Amino acid sequence: MPEKKLLTCAFCKGTGKDPFKLLSKLAACQVCGGSGKIEVYEPVVTCAFCKGRGTHPHTRVSCPVCNGKGSVTQRGYKEECSNCGGSGHLVGANLPCSVCGGKGVIRR
Repeated sequence: MPEKKLLTCAFCKGTGKDPFKLLSKLAACQVCGGSGKIEVYEPVVTCAFCKGRGTHPHTRVSCPVCNGKGSVTQRGYKEECSNCGGSGHLVGANLPCSVCGGKGVIRR
């Protein structure tokens, strides 16, 4: 069974509060549930789509690739995605790459 790793929530930066205060300034983070920590399975790579920030670029919603965690599990040998050049984005669009799923890397 893969090993779990505990990381600081990228969406709220570990505060446990909604970083955009959309519901209220006291609202819990929608990603970590207010704990400030998230669990991911090893091996972990930084999410290429959001660059580890946990938010969708240019919006105030959680990243669709890592679900706001800032990191994604990538098993197997990694190689930069030739479709997006490792950026995780479709060329000319603000959507995740369809080949790597927004991770920026693919299994070889």
